[in-house]
Amino acid sequence: MDLHKQLVFKAQQHDRSAFEELVRAYKDQVYMLCYRLTSNHADAQDLAQDVFIKAYTGLPSFRNEADFGTWLHRIAVNQWINLNRKNKGSTIVSIDAPVTTNQGEEMLREIAATTEDPQQIYDQVEMQTIVREAMDKLLPEHRAVLVLREFQGLSYEEISSVVGCSLGTVKSRINRARQALKEKIDRNLINLK
Repeated sequence: MDLHKQLVFKAQQHDRSAFEELVRAYKDQVYMLCYRLTSNHADAQDLAQDVFIKAYTGLPSFRNEADFGTWLHRIAVNQWINLNRKNKGSTIVSIDAPVTTNQGEEMLREIAATTEDPQQIYDQVEMQTIVREAMDKLLPEHRAVLVLREFQGLSYEEISSVVGCSLGTVKSRINRARQALKEKIDRNLINLK
């Protein structure tokens, strides 16, 4: 029995230190997935915390048939999709948006100078913003599989296990997600010109 399976077994027997070890082992991986799904650090931290709370309370039902990391990924994706559905009507305000002063004027936040070429930095930030905005507009199911594949590096089989869909459905969703992302990026680039 490998170390993680032993820790899971101990944690299921109410050994908190074993669960703490599992959290230490998986926290970075879970956080990065949560960050890729939410696109911001505060929400990623909240989501990651929810994932580990849900994992802790769900430990008795974990059968150790799947990999513990895969199970955590599944919890993260499901929590994020549920949160997205719940907040569908909410308005999200970007912290990069201009600030309105008391006098009613709009001011942009200024970025400190660096040793890199300012135009290069601007172009990189602009492209990252375009990609992030396009990712934010994807359907939650499409965004989840795309993040798992492109950012987490999971195989199609692993993604199938995480999201609980057939291999064919996963491949189809990834293909649709890539197409939708490309269309949204292209549209945003055309709007910039």
